[in-house]
Amino acid sequence: EDYCCQLALVGTQIMWTEETTRAFEEIESGSETAMKEYKKVNDDRIEKLIKCVQRNLTKDVRNKIITIITIDVHGRDIIEIFVNQKITDPTDFKWLSQLRFYWMNVPQGQNLVSYTPEESKTAVIRICDWIT
Repeated sequence: EDYCCQLALVGTQIMWTEETTRAFEEIESGSETAMKEYKKVNDDRIEKLIKCVQRNLTKDVRNKIITIITIDVHGRDIIEIFVNQKITDPTDFKWLSQLRFYWMNVPQGQNLVSYTPEESKTAVIRICDWIT
């Protein structure tokens, strides 16, 4: 109840990125149904969150869960597009164009984003184009 919703959202999006990446890896290893199976995992997770939000909750907690549901539904819809359009290649633009969140261990004393030209080579920048 006391944790910040932003932390939960980032965690959810990191998990979605990792799990979707894993589904692509499983497809490359021969599991043709990996993305469809992952869609089922997404559906089940959303159902559990919906059941949570139907309980007697404070307004703040309810809003946090609804926000997570919204993000998870978007992720599920992307996976559904992958399944329906048979997107199996992790280099496909439909995957590359998604905003993805990664947990990266950075060596002590290093930054991922730098502001000086000498350090700019260590910047990690992902650009996502909105497609309507």
